[in-house]
Amino acid sequence: MADVTRRGELRIYLGMAPGVGKTFAMLGEARRRLGRGTDVVVGIVETHGRSKTAELVEGLEVVPRRQVGGHPGLDEMDLDAVLGRRPEVVLVDELAHTNAAGSRHSKRWQDVDELLDAGIDVLTTVNVQHLESLNDVVERITGVRQRETVPDEVVRRAEQLELVDITPEALRRRLAHGNVYGAEKVDAALANYFQPGNLTALRELALLWVADEVDVALQRYRTAKNVSETWETRERVVVALTGGKESETVLRRAARIAKRSNAADLLAVHILRSDGVAGAPVGAIPRLRRLAEDVGASFHTVVGGEDVPAALLEFARGANATQLVLGTSRRSRMARMFAEGVGTRVVQESGTIDVHMVTHDEAGRGLRLPALRTSLSLARRVLGWVLAVALPLAATGLGVWLRPLLGLSTDVVAYFLATVVVALVGGLGPALVAAVLGGLLLNFFLTPPLYTLAISDVENVIAVGAMI
Repeated sequence: MADVTRRGELRIYLGMAPGVGKTFAMLGEARRRLGRGTDVVVGIVETHGRSKTAELVEGLEVVPRRQVGGHPGLDEMDLDAVLGRRPEVVLVDELAHTNAAGSRHSKRWQDVDELLDAGIDVLTTVNVQHLESLNDVVERITGVRQRETVPDEVVRRAEQLELVDITPEALRRRLAHGNVYGAEKVDAALANYFQPGNLTALRELALLWVADEVDVALQRYRTAKNVSETWETRERVVVALTGGKESETVLRRAARIAKRSNAADLLAVHILRSDGVAGAPVGAIPRLRRLAEDVGASFHTVVGGEDVPAALLEFARGANATQLVLGTSRRSRMARMFAEGVGTRVVQESGTIDVHMVTHDEAGRGLRLPALRTSLSLARRVLGWVLAVALPLAATGLGVWLRPLLGLSTDVVAYFLATVVVALVGGLGPALVAAVLGGLLLNFFLTPPLYTLAISDVENVIAVGAMI
């Protein structure tokens, strides 16, 4: 009897096309479990007239099907009968099947979900063309749109996913021998859906989809077991992007490396500061994300604080990367004399990860501020320059007038506010002029000794220095 205290386990047999042997494999597993003493029943199995498949059904308990609408030729799995029988394991063929009108659920995978909720283990089958995410791809390959689909997440939730695989040539021979369809359908099938090119493409889709699911399972295992070293199970390339001008060059080079590495996965990553702020120019991150998508890479941002090499290597190891691509340092030769760059540390600490250093036009030029660009109107720019002079003068006049009442700290705040207003109106250039002019006026008119640029108090030196 099924154990109602737990959810049942789902085992799915996935194939590239009808006839690869999914139902045959499912029935073989059912007979093995029956031989071990497990309570197994057949909820519904479609033999499609295949004698070898029908032979495997013999000896298994089959739950009678439910007639739909009184039509003898229209029947479905009797879900209530299976639930009432409460076996340990039930076989439910063709997971993507659409139930007849009047059934409790519109789709067979929903029936399966109810069986699992009842604590019954389910063995089922599905073809890759019925996966929802691949529906459009399969239509472009075969010219046939599959109307019966199953959500990918339903298949991903399966405790066991087994790929039933044979070569396209073997499947076509099986079809020609009448082991898949009746003789009247063989010629049409071979000339259309079962063409060698179609089958090869469908086979690749099935292999890649299952490989991705295996990779996800591997990542979960590595995370659970705190595995940090790289396992070279498949090529995976991580490219580090600073957001500077060289990022496009580095990303395109990484894409070529990934393509030559057996179409390896490509992951682009940008390291954020510990406060979550990007170290790249404004607008660079969306541009990099679009470029990453254009070359087939996934884009990631990581909060790494000040230790960029450590954050980069931690991300690469967490992604099980085999190769790491980054641009050569933009720092000048003088700067590199005093401290090693990101690339140097990454190479030293990369361990089993191969590191590619990509040269570019920005290498060795030093870290420079981005060119100043403004979209301010001419009127605002002119007003900004006027205020850059007028507001510091106004703050000076106010400070001189209220000198007996106000201290130097209040005067400094007034100049700061003036500079901020200028920046908001006219941009960076006028704000810089306002800051320098304000510092000089503060020193000359409001800092003892007055009317000189000399300063007698150390604290006043700090205040004026901050303004300038």
